[in-house]
Amino acid sequence: MKFSLHVWRQASANARGQMTPYSVDGIEPDMSFLEMIDILNEKLIKDRVEPVAFEHDCREGICGSCSMMINGLAHGPERGSTTCQLHMRSFRDGDTIYIEPWRAKAFPVLKDLVVDRSAFDRIIQSGGYVNANTGGAPDGNSLPIPKVDADRAMDAAECIGCGACVAACPNASAMLFMSAKVGHLGRMPQGRVEQAERVKKMVNAHDREGFGHCTNIGECEAACPKEISTEFIADLNRDYIHSAAKAVVKG
Repeated sequence: MKFSLHVWRQASANARGQMTPYSVDGIEPDMSFLEMIDILNEKLIKDRVEPVAFEHDCREGICGSCSMMINGLAHGPERGSTTCQLHMRSFRDGDTIYIEPWRAKAFPVLKDLVVDRSAFDRIIQSGGYVNANTGGAPDGNSLPIPKVDADRAMDAAECIGCGACVAACPNASAMLFMSAKVGHLGRMPQGRVEQAERVKKMVNAHDREGFGHCTNIGECEAACPKEISTEFIADLNRDYIHSAAKAVVKG
């Protein structure tokens, strides 16, 4: 298979970027999208051209680092998959493919397809943890957690923090990411104690980082490789209203 690529090249965070055309051939249908970029980079290195910088780690759809826009879609055309899980058989021989980094104020481009996603880390650091001393790890069956709550918590815990929700949202909102983290902890007995304070801290951190607000467009759920439901955003909004009401009563 042969493809015409248009790749965003940007030498540094302060440099101006532009789309640069390349061509690759000899691509097998069963190759992953990242393997195709590897082949492109091998060609560029042989031609003494700076290879395309991009993030990757597990290449198993677990870590979420393979963040890129492919033909305007976060992680590419396959729903419910990361870029590393996307295979070239999803494209037709001779296709033109446009590859760009995430586009969001809170995700500044560092180089080529690499963006700074440390804003997510700071949101987690603001409250995405359990602070209570729960002692040693208990037996998995010793805490009476209703199955519906356990299943809901696991659904939220699937979020890998890749940032596709932000890249896909016209408002560059991180509400789906944040609501998944809040929803995961809030469904468990250990995390429920601090839920009201956690929600306030994480929402404030979200806004400080420059992410936009959710207007229920739904692009985040469509782009999420783990198909996290926007119902978690509704849960987050409810928890935030409850926490604000408690603060008024206490005041």
